[in-house]
Amino acid sequence: MGIEIERKFLVVGEGWRAQAHRTEAMAQGYLNDQAAMDSGAQRASMRVRIAGEAAFLNIKSRELGHTRQEFDYPIPPQDARALLALCVGGLIDKRRHYVNHAGHLWEVDEFLGENAGLVVAEIELDSAEEAFERPDWAGREVTEAARYYNLALATRPYSQWSDEERAG
Repeated sequence: MGIEIERKFLVVGEGWRAQAHRTEAMAQGYLNDQAAMDSGAQRASMRVRIAGEAAFLNIKSRELGHTRQEFDYPIPPQDARALLALCVGGLIDKRRHYVNHAGHLWEVDEFLGENAGLVVAEIELDSAEEAFERPDWAGREVTEAARYYNLALATRPYSQWSDEERAG
């Protein structure tokens, strides 16, 4: 069993772009929806992702916050394409930029399509107490805000958010 410890921040400015050493196109969808998670009918999200030439089936436990169980399995890309056609809600289309900063790898997700305009940075840590240096382009932390989770964005994309939701 894998444990993911991840912190999520809104990105401010463009300073991260010059630091990105790799960019990868990603398409992903979910075989369950936010309503199933919110009702408690399901206790894990099941995601299909195509990242570059690779594809994965991913299962994450339902906990809100920085620590979740995570299981990630490589699958054939043709299977992933077939599974994406079975997904509920919208598909997530994004570019993931990889940025090294002060000894940590940051993943900056630049969303496209119905989530265009949203840019989020994530850092995975070895422990919840691990110290890290926050770059100046990592703005407000949104780790505890479920609406920024990809499953929520597939159900209710950023383009449908109110000005208050975007600001708060």
